[in-house]
Amino acid sequence: MGKVAVAAHERRTYSSGTIEFRAAGSKGEKPMICGYAALFNVRSQPLGWYQDWVEVIAPGAFDDVLGDDVRCLFNHDASRILARTKAGTLKLSVDEKGLWYEAELVDTSTARDLMADMEAGNITQSSFAFDVANGGRSVVYYDKADEHGIEAEVTITKLKRLYDVSPVTYPAYEETEVMQRDLEAARAARCGAGDWEASAALRNGLRGKNIL
Repeated sequence: MGKVAVAAHERRTYSSGTIEFRAAGSKGEKPMICGYAALFNVRSQPLGWYQDWVEVIAPGAFDDVLGDDVRCLFNHDASRILARTKAGTLKLSVDEKGLWYEAELVDTSTARDLMADMEAGNITQSSFAFDVANGGRSVVYYDKADEHGIEAEVTITKLKRLYDVSPVTYPAYEETEVMQRDLEAARAARCGAGDWEASAALRNGLRGKNIL
């Protein structure tokens, strides 16, 4: 029985409540954005080539990566950097709800464009890019597809690397009104060998099993 492969540098977008924008203060404080980049125990939108499985992030998944040199990017674009943990302009923390971030914005065209879009209500979601650790994922195959055609659920329990958190345009998780995972990026990342293997296993009747 094969394992479900995990694509490198995956991206997910969560809806977890409004991304907040804090304007520059009168005492020299710089403008900030903050919100949840990831939510725990929230089912994703259907993923995979056949959109026949979903994913959840388990509490504790970020425990080993909070010390990584993480960037805050706009739409996961490395040329549009907003903040960085190593520079002290990006702060990450985890609570019972998920992964929280606070980014202090410097005066760049990217930051100004983002602030304008956020004030207009055009940007309301956040995302994160990551690698899963070896053994940091489990798959449960259902005995039969549910009413939405979902045949499996993947749980991510531990990450190997956290690359960035990003305000994004399109969501994939719809538990709440914002901060979901990037649907287009998630589907693109899931269209590799892992998708074909997972879907083939499902179609071959490998259900009711846990694959670690």
